[in-house]
Amino acid sequence: MNHYTATAKALHWLMALLLIGLVALGVYMHELPLSPRKLQLYSWHKWAGVTVFLLMALRLAWRLGHRPPALPETMPQLVRRVASATHALLYLLMFAIPLSGWLMSSAKGFQTVYFGVLPLPDLLAKDAALGDALQQLHFGLNLLFAVLVIGHAGAALKHHFIDRDDILARMLPRRTQEKKS
Repeated sequence: MNHYTATAKALHWLMALLLIGLVALGVYMHELPLSPRKLQLYSWHKWAGVTVFLLMALRLAWRLGHRPPALPETMPQLVRRVASATHALLYLLMFAIPLSGWLMSSAKGFQTVYFGVLPLPDLLAKDAALGDALQQLHFGLNLLFAVLVIGHAGAALKHHFIDRDDILARMLPRRTQEKKS
């Protein structure tokens, strides 16, 4: 089988867990009434968002130096193009979503302080109307991301259970030692 590198797999699954947690936390905290707890959750959400942004930079650097395995030749060209475009859009969104959150926080007048110790510069001056527009953008980008992730996972499962090819298996952790018969 043609597998991804161990580093690529680790970054993929770490990012998947972080992003699922971020989306769940974002949905949960958004509906809470203003309280110290809600503000703490927003801080955690922003810390995780910055971490995703940094890990995404690392992941992109890794991918530029380590080409992913080629898609099977049996896969139709159109499907390969859609897969490639979907991956590119997922990568773009993993940068754009944290950036839109940082811009939104800046415009709303809430500085991002990474892990409560490293203040990040505000990217925009305080502007309530712009902050609201950026909040809508952040929400919309997250919806698009969720749809693409569901499609990505669905396609991987289709390849595994229906097409019975190695698309999913090559991203799963590999056993270091095969079972002896």
